[in-house]
Amino acid sequence: MRARAALAATAVVSIALVAAGILVVAVLRHNLTERAGLEAEVTARTVAGAQAALNGDFGTLDLPDDEDDLVQVADATGKVLAAGDELRGRPVLSDYAPASAPTPAPAGTASGGRHQDDDDNDDHGHDSTPARGKVGTEVERRTLTVRVGDESHAYRFAAVRGTTYDGRTYTVYAGASLADEQATSDQVVRAMLTGLPCLLVVVAAVTWLVTRRALRPVEGIRAKMAEITGSGDLARRVPEPDSRDEIARLARTTNQTLVALEQSVERQHRFVADASHELRSPIASLRTQLEVAEQHPELLDVPDLLQDVVRLQHLAADLLLLARLDAGERPADTLVDLAALVREEVARRARTDRITPAVTAADTALEVKGSRNQLSRVLGNLLDNAQRHASTGITVTVDAVGDAVVLTVADDGDGVAPADRTRVFERFVRLDEGRSRDEGGAGLGLAIARDVVRRHDGTLSLTDSPAGGAAFRISLPRAH
Repeated sequence: MRARAALAATAVVSIALVAAGILVVAVLRHNLTERAGLEAEVTARTVAGAQAALNGDFGTLDLPDDEDDLVQVADATGKVLAAGDELRGRPVLSDYAPASAPTPAPAGTASGGRHQDDDDNDDHGHDSTPARGKVGTEVERRTLTVRVGDESHAYRFAAVRGTTYDGRTYTVYAGASLADEQATSDQVVRAMLTGLPCLLVVVAAVTWLVTRRALRPVEGIRAKMAEITGSGDLARRVPEPDSRDEIARLARTTNQTLVALEQSVERQHRFVADASHELRSPIASLRTQLEVAEQHPELLDVPDLLQDVVRLQHLAADLLLLARLDAGERPADTLVDLAALVREEVARRARTDRITPAVTAADTALEVKGSRNQLSRVLGNLLDNAQRHASTGITVTVDAVGDAVVLTVADDGDGVAPADRTRVFERFVRLDEGRSRDEGGAGLGLAIARDVVRRHDGTLSLTDSPAGGAAFRISLPRAH
C-alpha cells in the first residue's frame, strides 16, 4: 500500500509538473519573442524616421552591421533600396517564407500596429499609406529563418512603412535575433529536466515516509489481531490510537467486534455445557432403566421410560431450533393471522391442558409477517409456562395497538420477581420453584420465545398480570 501510494503521488506530481513546465516554457518563449519583436520595431521605426530616409537618400542611412540586428529597406515595387552587411545582395524579406505561421501583432499593442493589408488600405477601406515625411503607425511582425554566414538563425522581424518628402513610399524590415531567447528557453528546459527527477524522488520519499507513519497504527492493529488469532484469547484487545481519525475508529470498531465475538463464544460454550448437562440426565436414566430391564424385565417402568424419551425428544428439538436461530435463520415472509392462530392453538390443547385459557381476540384479521410454525411454537411455550404456574386461570388477549399486534398471555400464579424478569429469558435458567425435571422443563422455552420474536422484529416483555401473576407481552409489526 505504501508503494502504491508513493507511486500514485509521484505520477500525479510528475504529470502536474510536466504540464506546468510546458505552460511556463510556452509563455516564456512567447514573451521573449514579443520582446524581440518590440526591439525590432524600435529599430525599424528609428531607421524609417531617420532624416536620410525621409529625404529619400537611402544610400547614406546608418544601418546596424552586426548579425544580431538585420535591416533592409525596400520600395513599393519590391526593390531593395538599402540593407545591412548581412542582408546586402539578398532579395526583399517579404518574399521569405516564415519559420512558422505568420504571427501578426495583436490589436491594441503599444505600437498600435496591426497586420498590413495587401491593398494598402486599413480596416475601414481608407488609404493607409503614411503622409509625406511621415512614418506609419502600423507594423507587421513575423518570424523568419535567415542564413547568416554558414548557419541559419531565427529572427523576429518588424515591417514599418514610411513616405519620403517627395511622396515615395518605402518599407523598413528590421529583425532581432532570437538566439538569446532560444538559449534562455533551452536553459529553462534543461533546468526543469534536471530538477524534475530530484523533485519526484523527494515526493516519493516523503509520501513513503508519511504513509508509513500514518499506517503504523494499522500495522499495530494487524499484528495484535494476528496474536489474538494465534492465541485464541478473545479477551485481548487491539491498541487504540489517541487520534480522532479513521484509524482510531477502526481500532474501536475492531475492539467492539472482539467484545461481541467473545460474548458469542462464551454464550456458545455455556450453551454446549448446559446442553451436555441437560442431555446427560435423561440419557443416563434411560440407560439405567434399560439395564435393569435387561436383567429384570418385570421391573421395567414403561410410562417412566416413555416420559424420559419424550423429554429427550423435546430437548433435542429445542436445541436444534436454538442452533438454527443462532446461525441467523430468518423466518418465512408469509402472512399469519395471529388471532386465528391463538384460537387454533388453544383449541388443539384443550384436551390436555390443566386449565382452559380464556381467549379475547378481535373478529377481524390481525396479520403479521413471519413463520406460522415458529409463532405457534412461541405461543405454545408461553402457554406451557402459564400452565405450570397458574392457580386457577389463564387469559390470552390479541389486539391491535397502533401499527403493532399485541399478544398477551397472563396467569394468576405467584408471578416473577422484578430481579428475575430479565434472567428468566436466559437459556437453561429455571427459577427455584420450577427446578424439578418433570415440571420445570429444561429452561429453554422462554429463551426460544424471545429469540423467535426478535427474529420477527418484535419484542417480548414480562410484566405483572392484573390477576397477580405474570403477564408475557409480545408486540409484532402489523402487516399492511
